[in-house]
Amino acid sequence: MPTLRIALAQVNSTVGDIRGNAASVRRWSREAADAGAHLVAFPEMMLTGYPIEDLVFRNSFVEASRQGLRDLAAGLAADGLGELAVVVGYVDADGPPAISSDAAPGSGRRDASALLHRGEVVATYYKHHLPNYGVFDEDRYFEPGDTLTVVRLGGVDVALTVCEDIWQAGGPFTAARRAGVSLVVNINASPYELNKDDVRLALVQRRAVEAGAAVAFVNMVGGQDELVFDGDSMIVSETGELLARTGQFGEELLVHDLDLDPRASEPGPSALKIDRVATGVTLAPPADTRRGGIAERLSDEAEIWSALVLGLRDYVNKNRFPSVIFGLSGGIDSAVVAAIAVDALGPERVVGVSLPSGFSSDHSKDDAADLAKRTGLDYRTEPIQAMVDAFLANMSLSGLAVENLQARVRGVILMALSNQEGHLVLTTGNKSELAVGYSTLYGDSVGGFNPLKDVPKTMVWQLARWRNTQPGTPPIPENSITKAPSAELRPDQKDSDSLPDYEILDPIIKGYVDRDLGRDELIAAGNDPALVDRTLRMIDLAEYKRRQSAPGTKISGKAFGRDRRLPITNLFREGV
Repeated sequence: MPTLRIALAQVNSTVGDIRGNAASVRRWSREAADAGAHLVAFPEMMLTGYPIEDLVFRNSFVEASRQGLRDLAAGLAADGLGELAVVVGYVDADGPPAISSDAAPGSGRRDASALLHRGEVVATYYKHHLPNYGVFDEDRYFEPGDTLTVVRLGGVDVALTVCEDIWQAGGPFTAARRAGVSLVVNINASPYELNKDDVRLALVQRRAVEAGAAVAFVNMVGGQDELVFDGDSMIVSETGELLARTGQFGEELLVHDLDLDPRASEPGPSALKIDRVATGVTLAPPADTRRGGIAERLSDEAEIWSALVLGLRDYVNKNRFPSVIFGLSGGIDSAVVAAIAVDALGPERVVGVSLPSGFSSDHSKDDAADLAKRTGLDYRTEPIQAMVDAFLANMSLSGLAVENLQARVRGVILMALSNQEGHLVLTTGNKSELAVGYSTLYGDSVGGFNPLKDVPKTMVWQLARWRNTQPGTPPIPENSITKAPSAELRPDQKDSDSLPDYEILDPIIKGYVDRDLGRDELIAAGNDPALVDRTLRMIDLAEYKRRQSAPGTKISGKAFGRDRRLPITNLFREGV
């Protein structure tokens, strides 16, 4: 029985950095070869990064991907890695891109996987199932493949598949059974959301049984705009037994020995044509035995925190910002953002600015200073009252206009410091506030990235309590966690003056936003009808604000932005 030593390279790529991504492939391939691997697999679109969105419509980008693949094959051979079989994702097209034809849906762009060996592109496979839900728009960008590529490695048949191919029954995995393969390699760019790791394991197990073959599932890790990829790569036997599994949110090379029985193909129809490609790969018997091990799973809070930290770190670093800056009020939201930023970047790259007005309480100013001391971030104070008074001396404002003026003065200060010193401004609003419009445009909503954009208020408190239980000095003052939330824009103001308690509000928001439940369904779930009507009206009217909000890391099944797209001009009202 041949033994295939496979390596899964769970690594971080950057959209558009074809040279840098290729260098990463060469670096990790060297590590795989040093571990004695016969085959190493990299994530979906490793060479170009993922998702590339409308970059795919640029002929120059597609050609750069194709040329980059050829250069990578040659570079691996030049590195002395020609005998290692390398599976890597990239963007391909049907024939050379036409210079004068504007790329459009149906123009033959392909989400592709290639096997590289001895300096050549030995085999290619085009993704068959193209997702068009949630954050995915692949029907807009790609044409589906209609052929299953099977490569023979030292007498063992291995099928190549890409991401969504494993999420759908039938198709490539049924074809793999018909083809008699012993292993299906599935390369992925599967974004994180809470508890998705539980879904993935059961999914890979089902597909392994469907294919009658072992499955090697390798997933990307890292942040790309709103998305974060958590890795969670794994190998499952043909009976569905979990053999090896990586951790989450970190780069890792999983190396594992698979004893694979060559199988005969099964008669019967297949949804895909089967293309068999012979390679010169030989499976030299390993001198030792490698078992990849099974990493422990993270708790829900640890998962979410890791996603938020990685999402922020990669957004800052990949966009080459030297540091971040935000308003540090002493409240729970800015405190959690501060802790995330320090964990992501280190205190030397984090600036927290206290922006007290005449309504700012002493305890809020003290809590902000306490957090700065606990974390070691760069802490500054910029009082705003004199600037607010200068506006009021020249304008007749009252009530809400004065409250919003304070928020906007704070936004001007943060943006001025960003312009002066090069920081990325972080906004600190949570998902609950964004949902109901409890924010000031060009005020507390100002910024280039929002770490809490997809985090409900109740979860903000939950994360704060969890983070304070971790090793080291608890970063978040207890008073920031326990005191009643307040914008402090007027005397004795509390969030509860304008909003229902978050414990009541958040389930309504989750039902309406995340699950698309209507008014009657929310009331049937036990919510007060008047409260449902009020909340839904606030959510609907705030759409124009959300359209202007900063990107932020997705952690839920449906986040504002890529996931949820509603018209701003919309007169449909639930229950009317």
